[in-house]
Amino acid sequence: MLRNYLTLGAIGLIWGSQFVFQERALDDLPPVIVSTGRALIGALFIILLCRLLGLKGRPLHSWKTYHLVGFLEATLPFFSLAWGQQFLTTAETSILMGAAPFFAIMLSPLIVAGARIHVTGLLSVLLGFAGLLVLFAPDIMRGLDIGLAGGLAVLVSAASFAIAVLMLKRLSHEHPLLLARNIISAACLQLLLLSAVVLPFSDQPVHWSAAAAGSVIYIGATASGLAYFLYAALTRAAGPVFASLSNYLVPLVGVVMATAFNHENITFTTWVALFTIMAAIGINQIGNRPQTEAGKAE
Repeated sequence: MLRNYLTLGAIGLIWGSQFVFQERALDDLPPVIVSTGRALIGALFIILLCRLLGLKGRPLHSWKTYHLVGFLEATLPFFSLAWGQQFLTTAETSILMGAAPFFAIMLSPLIVAGARIHVTGLLSVLLGFAGLLVLFAPDIMRGLDIGLAGGLAVLVSAASFAIAVLMLKRLSHEHPLLLARNIISAACLQLLLLSAVVLPFSDQPVHWSAAAAGSVIYIGATASGLAYFLYAALTRAAGPVFASLSNYLVPLVGVVMATAFNHENITFTTWVALFTIMAAIGINQIGNRPQTEAGKAE
């Protein structure tokens, strides 16, 4: 039991800390390089891990499926997250990414056969939406500006990631690490192609400082590599509902690290948005519990 909680804390720390390191990388590198670099490092990390564990997948029956899920789970979220964070604080970015569970609730009936939105799910979505309005309130009052556009880009990342997670249910027959290897490898190829197309026309300077390179390596090896392994292990040991508790930790860790390391002045509306969204995730978690226990009883 203690090991499960330690693993859960490690996942929350890794995924919550990525925003601080990504901000440092974006100081010297354009978003397309940051997103491509983390995908490349993550793919290499998981491929090496699979080899060390002796995991050998069966012949890939459908690269089209892996490329589609890879685009939704990594290619689009990595790039739009990096682009959007240029115009947001680290705290705001981490809170917005905490909205992924709400998109999963709203979109599950369209993607997962037999899925329905229950009362607790609807309440959590409404409360989470209220939290997002609180967070966006200052930008909304100023009118549509680049800060609001950046926030919407991060929400696109959260929505895309949620859709990919729902689609993964169709690939549940694969080993989690082999599945992660195939998906992140497909996304890596897509982002390398995107970089080859975009960079020649980009006027944004590229400066490979030690801080930028180290940040990309850290994000790739941990947030796009190690965390996948820990999440897969925790899901197998304690179940998907327990593993999903990491949704609480990501925005909270992101805000705490933004305060501690970036010395960001967290506004009152940001704190209200954080705890509103965390409460919304809690309501959804309560709604999931009886359904999970019933599933175990079967």
